Amino acid sequence: MYYIGLMSGTSVDGIDAALVSITNDAGLTLIATHAHPFPHEARQKIHALSHPGANELAAAGELDMQLGELFAEAAREVLAKAGMTARDIRAIGSHGQTLRHHPNSRHPFTLQIGNPSVIAERTGIATVADFRSRDIAAGGQGAPLVPAFHHWLFHSPAHHRVILNIGGIANVTYLPADASQSVLGFDTGPGNTLLDQWTHRHLAKHHDEDGRWAAGGRCVQGLLERLLHDPFFGAPPPKSTGREHFNLVWLDSRLDALEQKPTPQDVQATLLELTARTVADAILRFLPRVDEIYVCGGGSHNRALMAALKTRLPDRPIATTEALGLTPDWVEAVAFAWLAHRTLEGLPGNLPSVTGARRAVILGGIYKA
Repeated sequence: MYYIGLMSGTSVDGIDAALVSITNDAGLTLIATHAHPFPHEARQKIHALSHPGANELAAAGELDMQLGELFAEAAREVLAKAGMTARDIRAIGSHGQTLRHHPNSRHPFTLQIGNPSVIAERTGIATVADFRSRDIAAGGQGAPLVPAFHHWLFHSPAHHRVILNIGGIANVTYLPADASQSVLGFDTGPGNTLLDQWTHRHLAKHHDEDGRWAAGGRCVQGLLERLLHDPFFGAPPPKSTGREHFNLVWLDSRLDALEQKPTPQDVQATLLELTARTVADAILRFLPRVDEIYVCGGGSHNRALMAALKTRLPDRPIATTEALGLTPDWVEAVAFAWLAHRTLEGLPGNLPSVTGARRAVILGGIYKA
């Protein structure tokens, strides 16, 4: 059975499309991939809607349709790369683009756009979307959802593993060797999002390649301590967060409180240390025995960040998920193909031990072609 997974994360760097074959007993094979960049206009609209503003409802409605077209284009591109047609694909699993994630509000909600009706109509393929809402309806955080896939694909009966995803937001999945123990997973805080936003503000680039700019600066301890004081870092799991919390407004408010303003490069170095420190602290504080750590997501390419993690966690071997057979850039897109498979098979896609939901539930809505 062939599926396409579509993923756009909090880094807002584009749409990842992965075409895979999945069988319940034989596992998963990655057939083709495609990275579909966002047009500059769409990226600007996403950034603008990540914060409260005027006429949000109309802007979000239009962007929902526009992103639906872009997600459909990404699906068609990966189909073409695989030399396959819509008839070959059982379903598309589309995460969508998160605009708001408020699982702890009075009336908890999460909002991802990228209209699945448009995707199904343009591709002729059944589309599964809106995965997070059902978990929230069941009392969960609605995130992270990928730990269920991590457990299915990466569990080892011999080693206690951590899968660390460093996207815009960083999150960890704990896979105990003993299958009777619960899988754990939660967001640790900012991954690339603050690093990317700060780089864009000062260098007009989408990211700090290899972490070179950060590596040339120095960590400002006074600023780091102010950043670490945020209550999210000390809160126990289950927990999840997003750009609506960790953004440049959040950073600027802490910078304004400093008597002496650091250089932009030193701020970047401090933000890199913030990501490394909060990831390491979360692993050491909230997870039991850890034998090995495997990293995926865009942060796996940041050499300075990977070096900082190894300094903070010197006794734990750290590699990327390439060592486990899946390229780190495509883990999340593949996961949403797998989640679509679970939905169509009538199987739960969430882990209550991760999200805090009252029970395991079937995720997402199905939009038939």
